[in-house]
Amino acid sequence: MTESDQLKLAAVDEEDLSVLSAFVQDAVLKVGDMVYLPNERRFAVAMNRFTWEKAEDGARRDFERRRAALTFDRVEGVRTSGIDRSENGKILELLAVRFEITDAPKGKVTLVFAGSALVEIAVEVIEVRLADLGAAWATHAKPNHPLVGETNARA
Repeated sequence: MTESDQLKLAAVDEEDLSVLSAFVQDAVLKVGDMVYLPNERRFAVAMNRFTWEKAEDGARRDFERRRAALTFDRVEGVRTSGIDRSENGKILELLAVRFEITDAPKGKVTLVFAGSALVEIAVEVIEVRLADLGAAWATHAKPNHPLVGETNARA
């Protein structure tokens, strides 16, 4: 593995955030892998990211996951729904990262997880980074599930 294999992205607007969302779709993490640091105005998530950017080759039998960090800066507050913070080892599957303007440029970034779990992050502005942290490892499973409101499509 080379340094160039590792993904490093930044998002500063809604369009950037939608691109970043595609790269973290179907990431898995434990409840305990999320941390809010109010004194630093930062929220961070460590995850095992599915490498969708390498999965579109139809001839592949093995796919990859990578450890990655997703960090949000200029955070004003964090709220969860459908997540028991005391269950540190519970596995969550990230489906999407969304943004809603509340008082431009302020807004709410929402991490949408399978099972209707949410993390809502109030931000002063969009300032998000995604960085792979190490080598990829093989996985045989490629995530496949319907999109919200659809029945037979990969999300």
